[in-house]
Amino acid sequence: MSDITHANQLRGAEFRKLTRQPLAWILTLLESAVLAVLAGFLLGPFFAGIGFAVGIVIALVSILVIADNRAEGAFYDAFAKSHRLTRQGPGSLEGFTPLLRKGDKRKADEIFTGPLADGFEGTLALYTYTEVSRDSDGDRTETDYPFTLILIDLPETADPMPELLVQSKSGFKMLEGLEDKFRAKHERVTLESEAMRDRYEIFVGTEQDPVWVRRLFSPSFIVWLTDAPPKKFAFELVEGKLCAFVPKHRDSIEGFEEIMSVGCAVAKRLREEASA
Repeated sequence: MSDITHANQLRGAEFRKLTRQPLAWILTLLESAVLAVLAGFLLGPFFAGIGFAVGIVIALVSILVIADNRAEGAFYDAFAKSHRLTRQGPGSLEGFTPLLRKGDKRKADEIFTGPLADGFEGTLALYTYTEVSRDSDGDRTETDYPFTLILIDLPETADPMPELLVQSKSGFKMLEGLEDKFRAKHERVTLESEAMRDRYEIFVGTEQDPVWVRRLFSPSFIVWLTDAPPKKFAFELVEGKLCAFVPKHRDSIEGFEEIMSVGCAVAKRLREEASA
């Protein structure tokens, strides 16, 4: 287990390391002097001191950003090494499931590949999709939706379960019927467990065998799904590709291990039922 347990652990040390370098202060003073001269020339002598102070603040913020990036990098490297994963850094993910096709733009800020649990190889990623909108004046706005997710290949599930979407519950029950009308290729699965209905919405392809679905959601699996996973956990299975995820980017070993653990538990249950 690594001594570095979260992404911000080394930020202070990296900041101190950077601020001890003479070059950092030389560049800071040069930047501040330039801003002081410009402010004094354009706005008057009084503003020269303000320009100098602003330059110092901008430089320190820049150093802090660099320190934060270095601390994150050290954490990701240590996590990958301690868990026998390969860190690939930023990249992209193929659009296997609905989550991975959402938004106008998509990216993976960090990608790790390798063993996620005993018997399961796959991908752990910090993923973000972005929706772009414009207001009545044409001004562009970008809204980011970050997730921490795992991807696992389960080819044995492609035939008995072509598509399964287990989504975190949102919205009002009175709108469920209206929502279902817009899901021409899917139908809602309603289980007898009230706790399950309160937490999740389940959809399958319209051609899915209902008997297989009922067997998959055994009483023990339902209890586990309602009690064990973190808040807003969800998963999607499409043509043998499992994507299990939670909102926001996790930034600690504990957070990474949690999504790996619950995601692989779902993969295990799917594999068990597909092999039955």
